[in-house]
Amino acid sequence: MTSTSASPGLARFNVLGEHEALAALHEVCASTAWAGRLLAARPYATAEDLYAANDTAMAALTAADLTEALAAHPPIGRPAPGDPTSAREQRGMADAAEELKAEMLELNLAYQDRFGHVFLICATGRTGEQMRDALRQRLGNPPEPEREIVRTELGRINRIRLARLAEGTDPA
Repeated sequence: MTSTSASPGLARFNVLGEHEALAALHEVCASTAWAGRLLAARPYATAEDLYAANDTAMAALTAADLTEALAAHPPIGRPAPGDPTSAREQRGMADAAEELKAEMLELNLAYQDRFGHVFLICATGRTGEQMRDALRQRLGNPPEPEREIVRTELGRINRIRLARLAEGTDPA
C-alpha cells in the first residue's frame, strides 16, 4: 500500500533546518555523501519517496563513502555502549550463549582482518545463529562481491531507520 501524503514524522523532517536534518540523517547513516543526497532531495511526499532516495544514494556510494558509513557500526554481538539503536538492532545476540558470543568475536575479527571493516548485516529480526551462519558464509567471499553485499545490507538498515524517522519515532 502506498501512502499519498507525508506522515507526521516525514512532514517534520521535511521542514527541519539543514543542520537538524543532516543530524537526523547521520543518525540513520554516517556517510556524508549519502546524507547530502537525501537532504538535497527534500521535501519527500511519501515515505516511499524517501526510501527510493535511499536506494539511489546507496547505489552512488563510493568505496570511501561505504568505509565512512561502516565506521559507525559496532561489531555484531558488541552493540555500542549507550546506543539503543545498535542494541535494538542486534537484539538477536542479547540472549545468545556465551559460546556463540565468543565465536562471533572470533569471526568478526577474522572478517575485519580479511575485508578491513566490520561485518555488516541487517541484524533486525535475526537470531544470533543466523548472524553467525551468514558471517561464516560471507568470510569466503571475494572482496568485490562482498562489498556489494555490504552495500545491500547497509541499504536495508537505512530503510528500517528511515521508516522510524518517517513515523516520527527515534530515527535510528
